[in-house]
Amino acid sequence: MANRDALRAFQSRLASRLQAARTTGVAATWLAVEAGEGKYLFPLGHAGEIFPWTPPQPVPYTEPWFLGVANLRGGLYGVVQLSAFAAGAAGASGGAAAATEAARIQSRLVAFNELLEVNCALLVDRLAGLRGAEAFTASEAPGAEAPAWHGHLYTDAAGERWQEVNLQALSQQPQFLSIGA
Repeated sequence: MANRDALRAFQSRLASRLQAARTTGVAATWLAVEAGEGKYLFPLGHAGEIFPWTPPQPVPYTEPWFLGVANLRGGLYGVVQLSAFAAGAAGASGGAAAATEAARIQSRLVAFNELLEVNCALLVDRLAGLRGAEAFTASEAPGAEAPAWHGHLYTDAAGERWQEVNLQALSQQPQFLSIGA
């Protein structure tokens, strides 16, 4: 019960901050998340609703990073484990099943913005809040070998590196759309 109250309070604070950023012109540009060993930045215009962990219904004969489908607020969404997809599904098989319920308490499903017309949600291990350009000390353009959905790589004051993810470009990648194994 306490976890639900804490989740509601967190979601309420996040929604208030998102609304304040829209109305006051605060330079919050990204939703910061952690997935596996990676730290990612989702553009606020591409990210949709954030849901608590909901175990998806498995779909046979799909890639290991595709966890299945879940009913999220009445809509059917494909659930992709971001850390496994970003790693190229290396060692991803069973990753979702192996995670304990205790480990899933902080996990969230971040849906794509409905304007992108993709009913998909990315499984992330933890939300890290909102970030603006002022939160970072350096940035690097993506290299030639980087996936098309990678944006700039940002470094914060603590030396942590954050990869910007262009969710619109990701939603159009053939590898991302081809879930069949």
